[in-house]
Formats: sequence, C-alpha cells, structure tokens
Amino acid sequence: MGHRRPHPPREAHPPGASTRAAGTAPKASPPRSPLTRPSRRTLLGAGLTAGIGAAGLGLAGCAPASAGRESIVVAIVSNPQMQDAISLIDHFTAQHPDIDVRFVSLPENEARAKITASVASGGGEFDVVMISNYETPLWAPNGWLTDLEPYIARTDGYAPEDFVPTIRDALTVDGSMYSVPFYGESAFLVYRQDLFEQAGLEMPQRPSWDQLREFASALHDPDNGMAGIALRGLAGWGENLAPMSTVINTYGGCWFDMDWAPRLDSEEVHEAVSMYVDTLRSYGQPGAATSGFGECLTQFSQGNAAMWFDASSMVSGVENPSSSTVVGKTAYALGPTERTEYAGWLYSWALAIPETSQMKDAAWEFIAWMTHPDYFDLVGNEVSWEALPPGSRLSTYEIPEYAELSQNYAEPTLDSMENATQENAMTVEVPYDGLQNVVIPEFQDLGTRVGQQFSAAIAGSKTVDGALAQSQTFASSVARTYGWEG
Repeated sequence: MGHRRPHPPREAHPPGASTRAAGTAPKASPPRSPLTRPSRRTLLGAGLTAGIGAAGLGLAGCAPASAGRESIVVAIVSNPQMQDAISLIDHFTAQHPDIDVRFVSLPENEARAKITASVASGGGEFDVVMISNYETPLWAPNGWLTDLEPYIARTDGYAPEDFVPTIRDALTVDGSMYSVPFYGESAFLVYRQDLFEQAGLEMPQRPSWDQLREFASALHDPDNGMAGIALRGLAGWGENLAPMSTVINTYGGCWFDMDWAPRLDSEEVHEAVSMYVDTLRSYGQPGAATSGFGECLTQFSQGNAAMWFDASSMVSGVENPSSSTVVGKTAYALGPTERTEYAGWLYSWALAIPETSQMKDAAWEFIAWMTHPDYFDLVGNEVSWEALPPGSRLSTYEIPEYAELSQNYAEPTLDSMENATQENAMTVEVPYDGLQNVVIPEFQDLGTRVGQQFSAAIAGSKTVDGALAQSQTFASSVARTYGWEG
C-alpha cells in the first residue's frame, strides 16, 4: 500500500535506548545457518504503563545461562503456531547448545501491551519480541528496533525474496527489514459447503455482504446449535476492529479524511457498523459481544456456525483433523464486499530485536531458526502439515504435502494478501497507512475505546448511534494532534 504515513513529532529515545540512527547496521558477527535440513528442499498508546520488569511476566523455559552460555528472553503471543515453536525448541538448542531460550508467552491483547511498554520505555527485558506490521513502521524510525538486513544477508538459505511481497514491504522501513514474518494473513470467508449444498445455496467466489446476510438467514438454526455466521465482537483494536474496519472500508467509510477530520459519524460508517451489528445480533453465534478470534474458531471448527469471516490464518485450526470436526466439509471465498473489489486486511506476526538487547547475535539465531524456510519442514514432520505457519513465504504453498492440504484455500489466501491494499479495499484516499487499523501511535488506545463502543452495540447495551457518537468524540481528540481544528 502507499506510504502516506503522517509525520508527528519524533518521540524521544526511551531511557537506556541507543541513539543509533535508523538504518545503521548493528555491529554483529556473522550468524550461523539456522538449520541443516536432511530432506528437500506503537509506540506507546495512551494509558499504557512503561517500565514493566521481567518479574511477574511468566517466564518459561530454560534456567538462567551458565558460564559460557548466552540466555535470551523471547516475548511471543500464545497463539497455536507460537506454541508449536515452544514445543520444538529442543531442535534449536541441539544446534545451538550455547544459547538458552526463555519464553514469555501471553494472550494477544496482554502481549501487545507488555511488549509495547517494554520496548517503548527501553526496559530491555526482551531480546526478541513478536510484533506486527502495525508496530514495525512506527518503532523503527525511533531507533527502537535493530536493522535486520546485515543478519539476513549473512544467513545461508534465508531467502528474503521468498516472503509474500505485501508482507515484506509492510515490515520494511527505508529499504531495511526491521522485523521478519513468522506468519502472515489477510482475511477471507470459510463456509460449510455441505450445509450450502443441502440447502441448495451457492457461494460466489466474491460474495457481497447482502448475499452473506441472505445465506446467514437461511442457515441460522439456533435451536439446533447452528449460527448463520460467526464474527468477532470482542472489544479490541486487534479483535473486533479488524473485521469491522474492513466493513467500514468496503462501505466507503474511513477513520479520517485527508484533512484529518474524523469520519466515524459519516453515513457510510453508520451503514457499515449497523449492518455488522445487526448481522451478529440476528444471525451470529451466542456470546458474540465477547467472541474474539479464538472463540470464533471454536464455534466454526466444532460445527456450530455455517460461515465465518476472519483472518486467513484460521486454516491452521479449521483444517486440523485433531481439533476440528469440519475438515472435509469446508470451502473458501474472498472477503465480502460492498463498494470495493476486495475487503481484506494485511497482518503479520513478526519477530524483531529491540535495540536495547545485549544478545543480538543470539537473538538473531533464534529468529532465523523460527522464520527460515527449513522451519516449515520441521513443523510438518514433527507437528503436522496443517500446522505450518501460513502466509509468510510463497514457497510454503509449493511444499507437496502442504500444497495438497491447501488446495481449497491457497488461492484465496494469496489472492487476498496480494490485493490487501488501500487502492483495492477502500474507496477514498486517506492520510494514514492501514486497512484493519490506522498506523498512528494513538491507535492502540483509540482502537480499544472504539472497539468497546462497538462491542456494547453488539451486546445491545448501546445503540449504534450512541456508539458512533462516542467514537467520533474519541477520534476528534486524536485528529487535533494532526492539525484538525474542527
């Protein structure tokens, strides 16, 4: 997408952080090749508290390093693919006996807050952090992240050109990657093909929201435990606002116009949010207002929803025969649209090294292991081929075992990711980057507050009009930071 990011005043370097200019190469010895494969082939948002110490963060893993060994602390999100990495850590330590790895594994919202507070304050608790394409372009210019290009260049077989282009670009600042993707995603629709066939319904490859509402109405059967559709309602800038922002985009709305005037009170946004709220209240899963990605995955994979619009990374759970009851019964389509050609988002859980880390070489060894092409073979052989981290590397979809498994969703996954741009998924020009978020420092707090308003509307404790009026007030406060004088 275009780089129309605003340029607010540069934040001061956090205490203890290096003042090295962004883009200057770190002093590092050449990293080792991470695997020998036997076979083929945000800145601080308002309200976050800085200076969180390592105590009480739930450190798990190896004991403190002994003499001659290095110990690194890795902060990651406790999603399934990351838990797989923890389970495979013995493979890393067997090849790197001089490096101990300790994990801080936290739920998504908590991980975001703690990682942001630590990195922004220069706390230095972590040597590796899991961040995204939201934080990377905000943090790198402040000198908070280590330029990874010298490490990438010295790592045998790392193949950065193999990263999905839109993901690689989203993690690149001024020509250098400051984080590398563990997995990537856009958004699309999964549906129960067997139920559609039984009902005589046919899903188009590019459905509209009107069509989805018709399908949801036809298939909604709460008396028999079947929701017409599952959608996120749980408050959070990375939870309900992810799908809801794409709906706002495809309906012709936006968060701010080119003059930074807040637009959450526009007719287009009202139409989009009203449709989403009504769809969930009429045809959605039980407890929709508190359903995040995990809850929606459970509803769909356990056979309790006929459709689900969400992150394309869902396939690791939906198509896993050890945990899903709908394997072999599903099909996929592009995300539903209204006035745009596409309506997905672009997101990547990626790994970065805080500039405050004193163990950068060891930190890169771990990152290279977890994001190297060889890691996919390791996961496939040791865990399952369904568990491969999706959407980060193009070559993933060429692995024979995975190509066979992903034949139903590989094309919509890559199509959605390739076209996750503002030009394809929005109708208006805006002064910020982002599709499911607004890439400005204030969005963590703003998005959380607005997400709470939308969740209240889904729960029925607030009207859509009331939720949007309050959200407009929140957005107005942020807009004044960027020169809006309304």
